[in-house]
Amino acid sequence: MFDFEYHLKNLPDKPGVYIMKNSLGEVIYVGKAKVLKNRVRQYFQSNKNHSEKVKKMVSNITEFEYIVTDSEMEALLLECNLIKKYSPRYNIALKDDKFYPFIKITTNEDFPRVYVTRNYAKDGNKYFGPYVNATSVYETIDLIKKIYPLRTCKRSITEGGEKTRPCLNYHIKLCKAPCAGYQTKEDYGNMIKEIIEILNGKDTKIIKDLKEQMQVASSELEFEKAAELRDRALSIENIIERQKMFTVREGDEDYINLYCDGKGCCVQIFFSRDGKISGREHFVFEDKADYSKSEVLYQFITSFYGGTAQIPKNIYLPEIEELELLEEFLTIKRGSKVWIKIPKKGEKLELLQMVEENAKMTLEKFKDKILSEKEINRISLEELRELLDLDELPMRIEAYDISNIQGVDSVGTMVVFEEGKPKNSDYRRFKIKTVQGPNDYESMREVLSRRFSHGLDEVKQIQERKLTLAGGKFSVFPDLILMDGGKGQVNIALQVLDSYGIEIPVCGLVKDDKHNTRGLIYNNEEIIIARRGNLFHMLTRIQDEVHRFAITYHRSLRDKRTLHSILEDIPFVGEKRRRNLLMKFGSVDNIKKASIDDLLETPGIDKKAAESIKKYFSGN
Repeated sequence: MFDFEYHLKNLPDKPGVYIMKNSLGEVIYVGKAKVLKNRVRQYFQSNKNHSEKVKKMVSNITEFEYIVTDSEMEALLLECNLIKKYSPRYNIALKDDKFYPFIKITTNEDFPRVYVTRNYAKDGNKYFGPYVNATSVYETIDLIKKIYPLRTCKRSITEGGEKTRPCLNYHIKLCKAPCAGYQTKEDYGNMIKEIIEILNGKDTKIIKDLKEQMQVASSELEFEKAAELRDRALSIENIIERQKMFTVREGDEDYINLYCDGKGCCVQIFFSRDGKISGREHFVFEDKADYSKSEVLYQFITSFYGGTAQIPKNIYLPEIEELELLEEFLTIKRGSKVWIKIPKKGEKLELLQMVEENAKMTLEKFKDKILSEKEINRISLEELRELLDLDELPMRIEAYDISNIQGVDSVGTMVVFEEGKPKNSDYRRFKIKTVQGPNDYESMREVLSRRFSHGLDEVKQIQERKLTLAGGKFSVFPDLILMDGGKGQVNIALQVLDSYGIEIPVCGLVKDDKHNTRGLIYNNEEIIIARRGNLFHMLTRIQDEVHRFAITYHRSLRDKRTLHSILEDIPFVGEKRRRNLLMKFGSVDNIKKASIDDLLETPGIDKKAAESIKKYFSGN
């Protein structure tokens, strides 16, 4: 039994991080403190001034740990890492670290490439972004490539370096082949300068020059050239329009605000890059309405900027706790000074108010959508409960499937739906180990035996406090099992459960002659389900998902085996080179037919490897 009085009495008078745990050993909250003794004690003193959130959390705490640090800043950095590691229930943590797309120009090369990346780095290259709308970014890149004949290969090309034969892009006029010496560094560089000007929004001079050239061409009766110049000017104007939303005065800035009601909060961010609002993003927290706005913003900023690709110079907020500490944290992350500003008047305040209004509208739309989905799922689960005469709603459903071709690369998969929604983090894959040949029944027996034997072992370890619930992959059991098959598969599942002394209802998903879901097999009887009902749609979604997951895993194993079966014996061609060859040529037959020059165009293939490939296939 954890002795709270003893441990509270012996808390150090130093900065650090405290970790709260529940009876299962799960980490439910991580916090940082300037003085651990004062901060942790507050939770266990009179709770009259505590929020409902804190009261509920404290009622679930059965023990706590702490880590002493040298400074409050170190505690903040450690807190961020631990929140990412444990995803505690009572902390605000993003479900995923979003890395927004950038347009990257490799200006450290003689002949720079222009492409989309999600990895921002201080590597001497030029980056534009981030952009929230990825589709718009790719459309912009496509337009740029239509206007400018840029190289798209990954070759290392230097002016005056070794010349190579131009690829297909040169012959279809999508590239001027600097690799073959057909384009100078200066000419190529002028294109890059124009692209940078366009992405910076400085289009006036470029379009003016194009229109002047168009008039000259038209006056000289070169109408085809004039039309090309006109289309080029229009395309550039289109790109500029994509870059603009509205303009603010300064450079890289983020505007963050939020709206909370009785049930949730929505944080909205507007990104301003190079003086333009380049996009926005929102994050909804359904169960954080009991937090203060300042607390939500504080936890959100440490979580979001702890994982995002780029931190701007200026961040505008309506309010925030521990402003100076957060500025220091962001400055460390960015590598240069970051300012957090709280405007009291003027256009910055007006912009923050607009961000808040957007957050309010987003939260209302989100709640309407979620409430609608939750209600539909609840009705479906209630219908399923009544149909199968279950004692409780099947809140957690696990579905299983087997995939193979004539018993080769046989795999089993498990997908999980909670409250009618897929829970991807709990999906599991099994490579069949004990069954030879196409035997789906015995393959399913192996999968279920492994799943529930692991589950029982983990439950035992959790009870003995050798494992936390968060660390278990199989310790949570389902309320209902769905088999992608008929009576045979259901009976296999029931036999496995009986052998472990586990009682869980099992259904089979029955298909018609067209391989579409028709109904359920339960207690050796078929139950037909109305095709237009919500339950039918939910079961179809589960069946499609488990089948998709199984097929995807099977294909990945099959492709890996095929990749190694023929090419793995070629000297100087490792796995990465084999994969690049298949990506470029599409098949082994095409690799056999490729010339030395064609092979050299493959990323990672040098002359030694190319000659080895030709020699290998010439002898086979």
